[in-house]
Amino acid sequence: MAPGSSTKVTASPTAVAAVPVKVSVRFENVSKGYGTFPAAKEVSFEVPNGELFSLLGPSGSGKSTLLRILAGLITPDSGKVFIGDKDVTDLPPQKRDIGFVFQNYALFKHMTVRENVAYGLSVRHAKKTEIENRVDELLERVRLQDKGHRLPTELSGGERQRVALVRAMAPRPSVLLLDEPFSAVDAAVRAELREWVLRLHEDDPITTLLVTHDQEEALELSDEVVVLNEGRVQQVGTPEEIYGAPANSFVAAFVGPVNRITFGNSDLFVRPSDVGVSRSSPEHSNGIIERVSFLGDTLKVHVRLRDGQMLVAHMSAVDALAQDLRAGAAVRADWRAAKSF
Repeated sequence: MAPGSSTKVTASPTAVAAVPVKVSVRFENVSKGYGTFPAAKEVSFEVPNGELFSLLGPSGSGKSTLLRILAGLITPDSGKVFIGDKDVTDLPPQKRDIGFVFQNYALFKHMTVRENVAYGLSVRHAKKTEIENRVDELLERVRLQDKGHRLPTELSGGERQRVALVRAMAPRPSVLLLDEPFSAVDAAVRAELREWVLRLHEDDPITTLLVTHDQEEALELSDEVVVLNEGRVQQVGTPEEIYGAPANSFVAAFVGPVNRITFGNSDLFVRPSDVGVSRSSPEHSNGIIERVSFLGDTLKVHVRLRDGQMLVAHMSAVDALAQDLRAGAAVRADWRAAKSF
């Protein structure tokens, strides 16, 4: 991963930049503990200018702790945090030029949509015409221009989160932090919000860190992904690298569906999409189909191997139906793409 060039932020914290200042973000050996619980252990990685990074991991892996350290809401026990080439480890939050989107929206209930979006500009003493133009621009971009007079309680969950996104972006921060912003909405709205995030980032490529435990979300949205477990970085890479070339067994098992089978003295990991299944005569087969599940244009084929282990394959419905793959059929399963660690 080649780090992007850094740009020093010299503007006053009360100034509003005409365009977002692109900066990188860097963690250097950052550690944080709570009593005997280590939330972060010597974490180091860099987010290049204008990229969208996801911090991905299970609950308790340190994702939100790192985000809050970057925001200045938590002080690390050791290590340093940089925004651009500036060490911000000891800076208060208001001097870091960061926009923050929380999972519970955190909108001001007594303010209208327009007032919420304008808030960050108002406290920076931006000119009234600038505030009005910026609010108009952002509400139009997220298609809420007709709801500016409404209160947050009069909006749907997806609409409230769109307001939270553009409120954080309104002052044109150097860095945008998203703390599980889609967790409070249902699956259909989550998919819609992902599209909004991608569109907004394409139009305004602010350096962005997204905290999520949703593997699909991280793979779909990110330029690169930081996989965390028990406070440690397990792997940093593109979605393709994380999914196709996992660094260890944790990443292989956590990111995306995977089969774990024992072969000899080794544990092998193979994606269902990399498992081949074909009809075979009983004497040449190595498994029996136990179940076939319908997933639209894909079928999920469950194969019981001769040694009792279960193997799952994802196959196109056309291929599976052409071979008449059904429960009870003798098959030959191929997992040559399996990896061991």
